[in-house]
Amino acid sequence: MQFGLLKRREFITLLGGAGAAWPLATHGQQPERMRRVGALMAFSESNPEHRSLIDTFMQGLTRLGWVEGRNVQIDVRWAGGDVGRMRAFAKQLAEQQPDVILAGTTPVTAALQRETRTIPIVFVIVSDPVGAGFVAGLPRPGGNITGFTNEPVTAGKWLGMLEAAARSLAVEPIVVRIRSDAEIEAELASLGREQAGLITMPDAFMAVHQTTIISAAARNNVPAIGADLPNFAKEGGLLSYGASFPDIFRRAAPYVDRILRGANPADLPVQAPTKYELVINLKTAKALGLTVPDKLLALADKVID
Repeated sequence: MQFGLLKRREFITLLGGAGAAWPLATHGQQPERMRRVGALMAFSESNPEHRSLIDTFMQGLTRLGWVEGRNVQIDVRWAGGDVGRMRAFAKQLAEQQPDVILAGTTPVTAALQRETRTIPIVFVIVSDPVGAGFVAGLPRPGGNITGFTNEPVTAGKWLGMLEAAARSLAVEPIVVRIRSDAEIEAELASLGREQAGLITMPDAFMAVHQTTIISAAARNNVPAIGADLPNFAKEGGLLSYGASFPDIFRRAAPYVDRILRGANPADLPVQAPTKYELVINLKTAKALGLTVPDKLLALADKVID
């Protein structure tokens, strides 16, 4: 076998000649495939705070290299707290066969699970994914679903905060189920007559009807806590405490990114919240004739005067 030896100048000339053909190979490559991400939210699109959550998620994807219209198409549906719309939109999204779906809240995740056991689903704001049957376990979900819990604060802690803010009230836990604005008005009027307080449970219905709840509580002089409703106090409730929803949506973006790049949701552990927020509305407290203890104020992430 013979080997040819090239002088340095000859080698550079040969290399330059080969380089002239490289662009042809580049031009022959296939364009980047457009990926599709579905998103189904239980909330109302008309609420700016709810829209900001999706914006936070999409900004996270952009930082990871996914630019809408260039290499990813994102289809967002808003159910407005209506279970029927959740099921209809879940069916539509599943039929479109996106690469991954972002599911906001437990009822939305349940609706999507009924439609598909193969399309990867990343949930957010789900309190008990194991109990709901979405995953086999938190460390290893084992199916097509994984995501981020809001791990609601215990009812005892919510109750303790309400008592701390309204020590003059004799608080007795009473569970009330509501399904309409009319029922909200009736129950808040009843609580007002009984000089009672209110703790809202984390629920898509509560989030969508938050304004009605806050208004009815104010009219009936009812101290109210928004449990896992981050904007409850900002919109006029007495206080809110729970996992930071913007932080959860921000953390969901890397999971969607990993799935788009080939990760299996069965191997992605379900994540718990890492950030909680306590917001106290002193203006509302004053209107209710309440004095918020200094110890509670010192714990607040934000105080609204």
